[in-house]
Amino acid sequence: MTSVAIDRRVRIARVVLVLVGVLVIALGAYTMVTTLKPNRIWGLVTWLIAAVILHDAILSPFVVVVGVLLRRAGRSVHAVALVVAQIAIVVAAVLLSTVLPEIDAKHHVQRNPTVVPFDYVARLAVVEAVLVVIVVAALVVGSRRRTHRVAADAVTD
Repeated sequence: MTSVAIDRRVRIARVVLVLVGVLVIALGAYTMVTTLKPNRIWGLVTWLIAAVILHDAILSPFVVVVGVLLRRAGRSVHAVALVVAQIAIVVAAVLLSTVLPEIDAKHHVQRNPTVVPFDYVARLAVVEAVLVVIVVAALVVGSRRRTHRVAADAVTD
């Protein structure tokens, strides 16, 4: 298959994806306008803007910076350990962005205590601590494997 045929397929796939995205956005806008009362639309717009800011200005740069730092350390750490660390960081960031609204609702907007019944701060801290332990264990094991491999290569040379 030539590169021209691949380029054409990629171009077609991009156009299809853009069209699907536009249709999904139009469906969302239609659903919003037909199901929400006008006084609640501003709250939804505020939530959407906050979600974009949280994702694009806080979480994504953090994950990228940590990924770059881990890649730079990659020369002394096994690649599997780096992948485990990156997955754990992404999971931690997504979990944090998911649980923060529940923590806020528990402490500020609690009209019905059965809606947010748990101690989300403690649960989030436990899960994040487990992720930190997993990352540290993966990095230590990966570093030791790399060190043993380098030592074994030095002996055979």
